[in-house]
Amino acid sequence: MDIILLERVAKLGQMGEVVSVKEGYARNFLLPQGKALRANEHNLKAFEDQKAQLEARNLETKKEAEALAEKLDGETFVVIRSASDGGNLYGSVTTRDAADAATEAGFSVDRKQVALIDPIKELGIHDVLVKLHPEVDATIKLNVARSSEEAELQAQGKSIAELAAEEEAAAEFEIQELFDDIGAAGMEDFGDDAPAADEAPAEDAASDED
Repeated sequence: MDIILLERVAKLGQMGEVVSVKEGYARNFLLPQGKALRANEHNLKAFEDQKAQLEARNLETKKEAEALAEKLDGETFVVIRSASDGGNLYGSVTTRDAADAATEAGFSVDRKQVALIDPIKELGIHDVLVKLHPEVDATIKLNVARSSEEAELQAQGKSIAELAAEEEAAAEFEIQELFDDIGAAGMEDFGDDAPAADEAPAEDAASDED
């Protein structure tokens, strides 16, 4: 299907260009999103009549997007999720979750602007692209963790594997300390009850006197 682009579309072209796309892509995305019109004589004339207005509106929205991108780019947002000890999420983090995290922090981001090829299914810090405008992108980081404390450790550069290893080492150390304490207490008890090496039992002493 031939269409007229009403804005820049990645990998297709610039505003005003007539391009050919698959009919499903046009019907399901480009046309309903207002990104394009069917290429026919009537729409070509309508576009030419509105071209100056469309270009002015595009410039204005681009400036707004650039101002937001300057503040948003590089920001990190914490998302708390349940996960296994191996770091696999019980569920996933979606475009809506990313948009909600940014919005809660005071940024105006719609889930349709978040570009996730696949939902996030593992703990860790993930780079996420946000398309604020056809010509303006920003990259945010989602710190996906099981708790705020874990998120802070991940922000310091520690991986889930490192955190798990530290927890395991700490647990083993506590267990060893417990066994050491029990062993020391047993030795103390034994030492209090045991007769001295140079002290003979009372019965033996009495036999010697007889």
